[in-house]
Amino acid sequence: MKKNWLEPDLELGLTIQQLSIQHLLDRGIKTVLLDVDGTLLPRHEITLHNSVKVWVEKAKAALDVHLLSNNPSKARIENISKQLNISFTYNAAKPTSKSLRRALSNFQQDPKSSAIVGDRLFTDILVGNRVGLYTVLVQPLGPNGKTSPNKKTQQLEKSIAAFFGARNK
Repeated sequence: MKKNWLEPDLELGLTIQQLSIQHLLDRGIKTVLLDVDGTLLPRHEITLHNSVKVWVEKAKAALDVHLLSNNPSKARIENISKQLNISFTYNAAKPTSKSLRRALSNFQQDPKSSAIVGDRLFTDILVGNRVGLYTVLVQPLGPNGKTSPNKKTQQLEKSIAAFFGARNK
């Protein structure tokens, strides 16, 4: 049976800082693409919570890490990439796959050894599944570095995905 493109490979109801880097390594992951808005910080924030910086530093010690954002503001995504000292793609147009494929090509990585981590089913998870990456759905982050109390978009996406046959965890 084919996998539903709206089902993440991993969804534990955690924020990114709670995601086990060892879990990714155990799956043979070498490159991780990170969504920005909602995944690393709230949409209108410009400074990353220290716990996110710590997680990314640990990830960078073991993996190639790249920001892959639909945000059209180069200045915003570049600012965040500078805080983390990693490369970035802005205006990625997810769920189209061109920007994702270009990022993987820059790292000379095969999709099977790559993961995408994001907070949205219809952009991050959909594009990752279409290309064959390991997909991880995390809870959206609030300004305090904890799960955002506003998860309406993610909840709506899960309801729509369930209508189309996705089994939500």
